[in-house]
Amino acid sequence: MPTDISTDINSTLKQEKQKLAERIVELQYERQPKIWKPYGDPGREKSVRDSGYHLSYLAAALDADDPILFIEYLAWAKSIFVNLHFPENVLATTLQCTRQALIEGLPQGLCAPALAMIDNGLQSLDATPIIVPTFIEKDNLLARQFLDFLLSGNRQAASQLILEAVKAGIPVRDIYLRVFQNTQREVGRLWQTNQISVAQEHFCSAATQMVMSQLYPYIFSSRRTDRRMVMACVGGELHEIGARMVADFFEMEGWDTYFLGANTPHQSIIQTVVEHNADLLAISVTMTFHISKVREIIQGLRQSGNLRTKVLVGGFPFNLSHDLWKRVGADGFAPDAQSALTEAERIL
Repeated sequence: MPTDISTDINSTLKQEKQKLAERIVELQYERQPKIWKPYGDPGREKSVRDSGYHLSYLAAALDADDPILFIEYLAWAKSIFVNLHFPENVLATTLQCTRQALIEGLPQGLCAPALAMIDNGLQSLDATPIIVPTFIEKDNLLARQFLDFLLSGNRQAASQLILEAVKAGIPVRDIYLRVFQNTQREVGRLWQTNQISVAQEHFCSAATQMVMSQLYPYIFSSRRTDRRMVMACVGGELHEIGARMVADFFEMEGWDTYFLGANTPHQSIIQTVVEHNADLLAISVTMTFHISKVREIIQGLRQSGNLRTKVLVGGFPFNLSHDLWKRVGADGFAPDAQSALTEAERIL
């Protein structure tokens, strides 16, 4: 798809999202009144919100010109719907209503690519597995114990478990990759499958960050180099643990890192890169509909005259679409913290 068309579609869907979402829900209520009407006005509001999410992911996939991003989102949504005990045909009907709303609400030239992607998504639903496998292997007892302590609300025991493991000789890198990374992914799976609440998911993330901070004496004891890296999440992106893990891995290799955390304004990221004369800017994205912000940051950095700093990207959408990093203008991509170190050496 030509870049100007994909940009127009993305922009139009964002501008018309609320109106389109309301029309999608109106069509849902017409086609499946027995399912939706019992939820009343609060349910209708949530349906409009969720239809807006569908449109945001559709817009992001169209902007990236990659159907796998939308297909993967639908697989996630299917799992959510199943675990909320909705009838099996609800998601397909929602997509059909989305299709109809776009036909009514978008110019024909912009509508065709969106309809094609929805049709592609509809075809993928039957082959999408309902069961999401665990992210923790059977022999990974440390990760399982850590997760059990988190889910029971015992962050003190979780902390003690990790500190004792490190004192016993388990490398901090292994703790990050095999315990923190795997348990965070598992927490997401448990929330997705309606086995834990949002509050539990937030507690697990906060407790994990607390334990990570207790490992800093081991992280900052490494030899130092003269390299500098800025690590940030784009504006609106609230998932920061993965980004923090990457920054900590670079610290362990002796880099000076400037971790800006979640939801960082674009200009603040660029300003920090310039102020610290960073060798590397690493940008993390979890939500697919934030991909366009990565492109905007990279363009802003280059337009500021900075052609020296290399840009490394990572996060869930980049793991799905392995050429996406090229399309946003980055210099490289890494699926995890250890790979980020290797890729940084390559591009520098």
